[in-house]
Amino acid sequence: MSNFSWPTAFRLLFDRCIENYRTGNSDFSSYYSEEDLVFLGSIGYKPREFFDFVEDYCDESVPTPEDALLIAAVRRDYLDVVLKGQKSSSIVPNGSLPEKDSELGGHRWLPRIITKARAKLAGELDPETMFSCGGDRAFLSSHDIHAADFLRAVWAAGDDDQKIVDYIER
Repeated sequence: MSNFSWPTAFRLLFDRCIENYRTGNSDFSSYYSEEDLVFLGSIGYKPREFFDFVEDYCDESVPTPEDALLIAAVRRDYLDVVLKGQKSSSIVPNGSLPEKDSELGGHRWLPRIITKARAKLAGELDPETMFSCGGDRAFLSSHDIHAADFLRAVWAAGDDDQKIVDYIER
């Protein structure tokens, strides 16, 4: 896959998966060819993770394919720049995420979405957990922050949670 054309490949795959889903096929493992799986791996995506964006878009009209592409771009860049292309074999289990009502800096949900964002960037998010799920979208919308921008802010903050609090309060 060309670095120049990966966004086009992403969108074509997204559109093909939409068509599959809308025919009633919810077996996402049947959506992908070997070439698709290689492509997803090259941008740091797992098949289920990609499907979650397709499913939510088909069922809720969000996140849009453009949103999904922007989020994928941040993950892809993190994989390339920070991880030097080395994929992690670790998984952050859903049960280890902060509770939905946990708070940081007086902001409910923030500890949970920070943990999910860090796991998303590192490619360690449990396949059953989605970054930019409905709860994440509600939190980000209430602060007028795009999910991809939040990922970049988490990346820039490193381990300093206060920088993230400052970012959402700007």
